[in-house]
Amino acid sequence: MGLNKYFIIALLSVLCFTSCKTESEKETTITEIKEEVIEQQQTTKQLLEALKAKGFKTFSYYDETLKDTVVMQQYFIAFLKRGKNRTQDEKEAAKIQEQHQAHLGKMYDLGYADISGPMGDDGDIRGITIYNVPTLKLADSLANSDPAVKAGRLEIELHPWWVGKGFPLR
Repeated sequence: MGLNKYFIIALLSVLCFTSCKTESEKETTITEIKEEVIEQQQTTKQLLEALKAKGFKTFSYYDETLKDTVVMQQYFIAFLKRGKNRTQDEKEAAKIQEQHQAHLGKMYDLGYADISGPMGDDGDIRGITIYNVPTLKLADSLANSDPAVKAGRLEIELHPWWVGKGFPLR
């Protein structure tokens, strides 16, 4: 997505950063940055092939506004809902919550979950986790291995969710 845009931004950043350097130092730095950016860039075709090889569902389309191809990938969004077993005492509930947070941290560290967080109200949906895995079966297995789910404090409602690759939250 916008590989040329990223290259231009990187190049402008280098130019600003190197404005105090000598001309030969500037040329060396710009050349090094160009080579690094080119190595890191993937074509849309390469990205689609890499995701497909890992088992992800994808599609792409050309966006007239961006003047670029957008790659869409299927993720899985888990709604963590209030479970039926919330009878634990305060000490046990705190222990389960600690294990729940450790589980979500582990999912993030292992690259299975990209984002997790609680809701800001006291409704039945207690939080969400977005799983970056290729299948519903794997997302379901990971979500249901959560200690809070196993204890019955939370239940999982899982849905496929399509997102454009490379778009940040804002």
